[in-house]
Amino acid sequence: MERIIMHIDVNNAFLSWSAVYYLQNGSNIDIRTIPSAIAGEKAKRTGIILAKSIPAKKMGIKTGDIIYIAKNKCPSLKIYPPNYKFYSEMSKKMFDYLYSLTPDIEIASIDECYIDYSKIKKLYGDEFIFAKKINKEIKEKFGFTVNIGIANNKLCAKMASDFEKPDKIHTLYDYEVDTKMKNLPIDELFGIGKKTSEKLKQMGIKTINDLANYNLASLKKYLKI
Repeated sequence: MERIIMHIDVNNAFLSWSAVYYLQNGSNIDIRTIPSAIAGEKAKRTGIILAKSIPAKKMGIKTGDIIYIAKNKCPSLKIYPPNYKFYSEMSKKMFDYLYSLTPDIEIASIDECYIDYSKIKKLYGDEFIFAKKINKEIKEKFGFTVNIGIANNKLCAKMASDFEKPDKIHTLYDYEVDTKMKNLPIDELFGIGKKTSEKLKQMGIKTINDLANYNLASLKKYLKI
C-alpha cells in the first residue's frame, strides 16, 4: 500500500486567529488585510513581533522585530496583544473537526498536524479532493485558512505545505522531489537551522540538490556529526 501523508498548517495562526476573534466581536476590520502584528508588552514598546500580516511583511516587518523597530519601519502598523486562550479554542475546534474525519492524526503543534491518509483512502478516495474538502470546510466553519501538503512521507508533506501561501494545496510525491525540490535554497529544507544553513553555504552548498550530491563523509566531518 502506497503511503500518503498530509501536513495541515494554519496560515499565520496567531494573527489569523486574532483576526477571527475581532471579527466575531464586532470589528469591521480584518486585521489580515492591513499592516498589523501580534506582539507582547505593547505599552512598553519592548515586546517582540510574534506574527505579522502579509501587508506588514511587505513593509519589511519581521517576526522577532522589537515593537519600536517595527513601528519605525511602518508607522501605520497596528499592534494587537496575543490571545492565547482564544488560540487554544480555535486549535481545539480545528482538531476536533479533523478527528471527526479520521482518528489517524498526529498533532505537531497548536496549529499543525499530520494525517496518515493511507489508512482512509478507501473511505474517501482521491487525496487531493479530500484535501480540498478540508481546506474549504475549515475556511467556512472557522474563518481561517490552512495550507495542506501531500506527499509519501512526513518531511516532504511538511515541505509541500510551505511551498506557497496562503490557502494552498501542494503535492511533493517521491516522483516529484527531483523537479520540485532540488533547486530550492538550502534554507528551505525543513530541519535546517540558520547556523547550519550558514555553514553549508560556506561549503558551497546553496541548494537542496547541492546537499544531496555532497560527499557524506566530508559533510559529517565539517559539521562535526
